[in-house]
Amino acid sequence: MNGRVDRLTFLGTGDAMGVPRVYCECEVCEEARSGGMNRRLRSSVLVEGIEGDFLLDCGPDWRTQMEMINRRADITDVIVTHAHFDHIGGLPEWADACRWQQLKGRLFAPQEVLDAISKQFPWINSYIEFIANDQGMELNGWSITPWKVHHGHNGYSYAYRFEKNDFAWVYCSDAIGLDEEQKKPLHMLDLLILGTSFVREEAEYHTRSVYDMYEAAELIDEVVPSETIYTHMSHHVDLREDLNLAASVSIARTGMTVDLGNYSSLLSE
Repeated sequence: MNGRVDRLTFLGTGDAMGVPRVYCECEVCEEARSGGMNRRLRSSVLVEGIEGDFLLDCGPDWRTQMEMINRRADITDVIVTHAHFDHIGGLPEWADACRWQQLKGRLFAPQEVLDAISKQFPWINSYIEFIANDQGMELNGWSITPWKVHHGHNGYSYAYRFEKNDFAWVYCSDAIGLDEEQKKPLHMLDLLILGTSFVREEAEYHTRSVYDMYEAAELIDEVVPSETIYTHMSHHVDLREDLNLAASVSIARTGMTVDLGNYSSLLSE
């Protein structure tokens, strides 16, 4: 890419099932099915910069997402948040693409996540180098720190804090009920990307796994990022409605790009 500031593109903004859900005929799924604004692939972002590009998560919609942005699997670095299928389901296809192109992909994640991926896809490390990042990592000029976060009923996930040239942002797609220690890396942020599967989730708390938008607003009031973008949304979120968000909060949409520098642009494509 041209320019001095790295750029983030939302390739997928949906929850584990995506939108539309194949079995569902709710208004949101029907609108999404017709190609509307609520159509959401599984959550993933692409970060592009002068020093190189990388993906955050590689879910089952990876192939569709690569076709969408006209990239022929030339992205050889992937960072993974956790080993749930909606975040790793595309890894076998990515590994096969690396094999065909005679490239060696690099997969970065904490060791326990890599171990879980190896059990699910025992062959892919023939074509992908597994690199543990428990102690942090440097990639394309970014200083990157993972930390473990509560994923509610679904166990755990990892969030990532990225820092470069006095710009700090966090990707936290799957979390709920963070404790004080887990909230510390959320302070002093230029940008927080946070998973919010519902506007208001009515299910019993012990059965849940991701913040809703009301709970997210309370978290934002506490950690005070300059800007926040919600992602990882289910079919219970209708982007046609007024979601009553704070001025510093917006909703991720497929193809939306964000400058990761002097944070001044939220550009929908």
